[in-house]
Amino acid sequence: MAILERAEEANIGEGSGSSEWELGVRQLCDSGITTLPARYVLPPADRPARYVTPPALLPVVDLAALRARDPCQLAALHAACRDYGFFQLLNHGVPPDAMLYAARRFFFDLPLPARKRYMSADIRAAVRYGTSFNQLNDAVLSWRDFLKLLIRDTRRLADVLPSWPDAPDDLRPAAAAYATACQRLFRELMEAALDALGIVRCRRQLLEECDAGSQMMMVNCFPACPEPELTLGMPPHSDYGLLTILLQDEVRGLEVSYGDGGGWAVVEPLPGAVVVNVGDHLEILSNGLYRSVLHRVRVNGRRARVSVASLHSLAAERVIGPAAELVDERRGRPRRYMDTDMAAFLAYLASAEGNHKSFLHSRRINTISSSGLTQPSN
Repeated sequence: MAILERAEEANIGEGSGSSEWELGVRQLCDSGITTLPARYVLPPADRPARYVTPPALLPVVDLAALRARDPCQLAALHAACRDYGFFQLLNHGVPPDAMLYAARRFFFDLPLPARKRYMSADIRAAVRYGTSFNQLNDAVLSWRDFLKLLIRDTRRLADVLPSWPDAPDDLRPAAAAYATACQRLFRELMEAALDALGIVRCRRQLLEECDAGSQMMMVNCFPACPEPELTLGMPPHSDYGLLTILLQDEVRGLEVSYGDGGGWAVVEPLPGAVVVNVGDHLEILSNGLYRSVLHRVRVNGRRARVSVASLHSLAAERVIGPAAELVDERRGRPRRYMDTDMAAFLAYLASAEGNHKSFLHSRRINTISSSGLTQPSN
């Protein structure tokens, strides 16, 4: 999800015209359309399957037990990041209802003129209303509207959040409280993940950089769609960053990739839980031990779905590479990823499509197998 704003940065300066779709899919729904506009129709090979996808049996981690230093919960966290790249988190202390209510009542349910005030072509704006995934470049648009709320330096949470001058007034208190709670949760999970990975030498520095990193909240609305089998709310992607904390309502929609065959499994919302997933940077930092997994959002023809993704990264200028303790050529643990930073990401986007997980794949280093053949690392 974080790849959205990063991808748009490669298109700064491009105009956007005045097409009806730029007003968002909520406006299309309110206009009473009964068929999907052509700009939203995916090629047949990219459309979601008509059959119901199986449920994803994601691991469940209990943060209360993790805080109590229960070794079983630390092992559960480690296994979830290694084997699934996703997990459901209970007893996290993040208040869900206020943020979901505020997102609906104080933004997405507003009339178009009120929402339109926050539309901007400036993808660097801290507060921005937009649509699709990368609306400036997408050949096919996604069935999603979003409100982006960006904190460039989380050390300034106390100063920035109460005074977000461009955010909707009634939404601001709930968003501020939720962002603060997610940043606290992110810090706890990163501390536990570094312990589980056995990263000691750079642990203190990494945690300090987590405290001074960036946080982007994407408040998403996926309205009911007249022809949901022809489109997606978000296309397959992985997240550019360390961890994403996802709050979702009771409506299903999030799907995760499983196996090598490209199958998809739907994440059943677990009451009281938030969903956490590994981002590209944590996969690189762990030297491939943890997995940043493709995921997408399917829409339906009956109910709107609202979610809030809090995406956590280090500072944009920070170079990320595998932790030294996880690289040992003599013990069969070669370095699997090149160092990367925002500049490398943007350069890649300028030279390629940049879709799906291709950027992360582009940072992988080929390794030598026991047979002597060169193979890509996994």
